[in-house]
Amino acid sequence: MADEVTAISRGNHRTPLPEEVATYVRERIISGEVRPGDFLRLEPIAEAMGISNTPVREGLLTLQSEGFVELVPRRGFMAAAFTEQDLRDLFWTQAQLASELAARAAKRITPEQLERLDAVLAEHEAAVDNDDAERMAALGHAFHREINLAADSRRLTFLLAAAVKHLPNRFYASIEGQVEGARQDHPKIVEALHRRDVRKVRSLMNQHILAGADRLVDELSKRGLWSDEESVS
Repeated sequence: MADEVTAISRGNHRTPLPEEVATYVRERIISGEVRPGDFLRLEPIAEAMGISNTPVREGLLTLQSEGFVELVPRRGFMAAAFTEQDLRDLFWTQAQLASELAARAAKRITPEQLERLDAVLAEHEAAVDNDDAERMAALGHAFHREINLAADSRRLTFLLAAAVKHLPNRFYASIEGQVEGARQDHPKIVEALHRRDVRKVRSLMNQHILAGADRLVDELSKRGLWSDEESVS
């Protein structure tokens, strides 16, 4: 069972280099490491990732299409403005799709899938005890992926993946309250799935996702990403 969980968390395909660049830069923007107005030079990014300039440029063009960066004539790529409302909108979209998928999973999930979810919970607890942030992030991804697979709704899962890729993942475990939130919320969701309680699963998943938005907003506010005038309630 542990091998199955590992396979779930790792996935089956190598991510294309431009997509890896987009993920790397996107997370730096959302985490506040790169601020609005900062220029994103190709060479330092390529050096940091150990790749050539070509996939870096392609990745930045992807971020331009998503609104995360702007291409300034004769100057290069610049991080675009990113507001608290932008962040909350991304989480709201994720919450709507994830809660619907979880509700569908409650109707269709198999005993084998429930067993794998139980194993994910156990391994996540062990990762917390070992303070293994990378493993916690991978198992968090595995938890949600298993539920989405159980929903058996390819189109909704595709739309959710498109929304989730806009949100940071690698530094989630470092956000105050994020690990404890997962420890409290994930077992409740699995318990509701075992009971096939569609309404409860939908509500729990929605609350779980939106609580992550609150924690991330608080963290980024502490980092000074937004002024009081830019923040929304």
